[in-house]
Amino acid sequence: MNVGALLVVGFDGTSLPRDLEKSLREGNRAGIILFRRNVVDMDQVHALCHATLAAATTDLPPIVSVDQEGGRVARLHSPCLKVPPARKVGERGPSLVERVAEAQARELRALGFNLNFAPVLDIHTNEANPIIGDRAYGTTAEDVALRAAAYIRGAHAGGLLTCGKHFPGHGDTSQDSHLVLPIQDNPAEVLRGREFVPFQRAIAAGVDAFMSAHVVYPRLDPATPATLSKTIVTDILREEMNFEGVLFSDDLEMKALSEDTGENAVLSIAAGCDLLLICATEARQMAAEEALRRECEKSAAFRARVEEALMRATAMRRKVRPMPTLPSFPELVSAHGALAAELAAL
Repeated sequence: MNVGALLVVGFDGTSLPRDLEKSLREGNRAGIILFRRNVVDMDQVHALCHATLAAATTDLPPIVSVDQEGGRVARLHSPCLKVPPARKVGERGPSLVERVAEAQARELRALGFNLNFAPVLDIHTNEANPIIGDRAYGTTAEDVALRAAAYIRGAHAGGLLTCGKHFPGHGDTSQDSHLVLPIQDNPAEVLRGREFVPFQRAIAAGVDAFMSAHVVYPRLDPATPATLSKTIVTDILREEMNFEGVLFSDDLEMKALSEDTGENAVLSIAAGCDLLLICATEARQMAAEEALRRECEKSAAFRARVEEALMRATAMRRKVRPMPTLPSFPELVSAHGALAAELAAL
């Protein structure tokens, strides 16, 4: 069983590392995620993305992903469409959100990406929140749900897979899960009546994937972060909310979790995650793979869970199809000039 195919990984450098290319060719990584450290210019990004795609079989494309929300979370710079924070775009209503998502998706596809970690489904209900803020489409469940559904429609029209984040909601925290483990202590009925709503509507809109939150919700699971909680990601997301798509873990290297990436990988998969983000360190990626392999050897139940995760991930990857009529990236940038001017005026 190829447990390495549960990992979507980051790396240093601006070209595809040789060892990673080999792993992709052997089906031993699900794909990659790019950050600013991997970007020089759009020609280089195009070459890197297409080297990744070429490393794997055409019937099972690798995930080539990025966080390109807009605002302060944008890994790609000019001449890509410059998108303001979600709050600003959302203030103009779902129609603009949908147009922006389609334009952004077409540019990303032209560069070689096939998945964007967007839309943000968190609700901005806590002014002290240091990590969400204007990344959220609004301050009410309905505003966020309407705009997120519009984003999903637009991105799909542009040929891009979508991943809503961060389940079950990171908007009402006062700490950054990149640095510490936040606690969100709202009653379960508040979570179900507010935080869950954009996720439920995203499911109805056909979202391809969700990303989990490294946050503790004591009223749902007393002490376990959502990423590692079977109660939250299997009992609630799968069984109660009927989500059938892929669930990504947030980056397992974030400081909200322990430094034992191998243990966290096993716990995440056991809880119900399908693909694991490990965004920087090759040694931790290898440790996760080895821990997953060991657990498969010990536990038939865990092997069955891995098989289920691989099945979901494979089904999503097979949705990726070439877009033969897609204009070149420079042509798209030119075609999006009027929209870029509209966004610059917000």
